[in-house]
Amino acid sequence: MNQPLTMLQGIQPDELVYLENVTNGMNNDQLNTFISLYGSRRKTTETVLICTILGFVVIAGIQRFILGQIGMGILYLFTGGLCLIGTIVDLVNHKQMTFEYNQQQAVEVLSMIRR
Repeated sequence: MNQPLTMLQGIQPDELVYLENVTNGMNNDQLNTFISLYGSRRKTTETVLICTILGFVVIAGIQRFILGQIGMGILYLFTGGLCLIGTIVDLVNHKQMTFEYNQQQAVEVLSMIRR
């Protein structure tokens, strides 16, 4: 197990396994660069959950904006979270949405490091 990966705030077990597989074979400098870049880009499940809950009270779609889904964020904004149904679905699926976003960020960081 890569010990530095466990230092990432709020890392979930499935994300840790994914990152261990992705960073397998990296030297210490590459791993530290990866952790630094990835750590600044990733979102925690708690952040997405809080933003989704705020969608019920303040502005629907905040969670979509922070996950980089601007089009869906605008749609949620103008439709009240698709009449709150979309916000409820996002509330249930917030962990999966966060994991998919973090996977995308890991791939982007890897491509930056390997250039």
